[in-house]
Amino acid sequence: MSVAVDSIPAMSDDIRQIQPEDSEILEEWLRETDEPEVRAVGACKVAGWRDEVVDWPGEGDGWTVGVWAMEFVRSEPLESELRRRVLDALRGVRGVTHVVEHDREEWFLTGTTSGEALVVAAAQVVDELADQIRAVF
Repeated sequence: MSVAVDSIPAMSDDIRQIQPEDSEILEEWLRETDEPEVRAVGACKVAGWRDEVVDWPGEGDGWTVGVWAMEFVRSEPLESELRRRVLDALRGVRGVTHVVEHDREEWFLTGTTSGEALVVAAAQVVDELADQIRAVF
């Protein structure tokens, strides 16, 4: 299933492109929220990592997507459900060709897609599980 940005319902928090602070980051998107530890999500388009990162998926430049809540969600079954659902959501974004979970808070992706669409897809999962995530704190 592909996700088109224009077919996604608007969320109450702002998703915006920000100025990257690192020269390897070509583009950066962030979901700004008053609950960053629960609902913040970010995506960075990176260049040249395929030769530097062992588990870089596919070919060419790509994206990293981070879900802040994953730092704190360490109990089952919530941790596995959140991981699985974020992975599925990212795979479903139009233009994504490969996705791997890099570590507990970050996924690597390749393909031709937008940072906004990636943030929206991951944020929808976080929103659906927000009450359960809040219970962890």
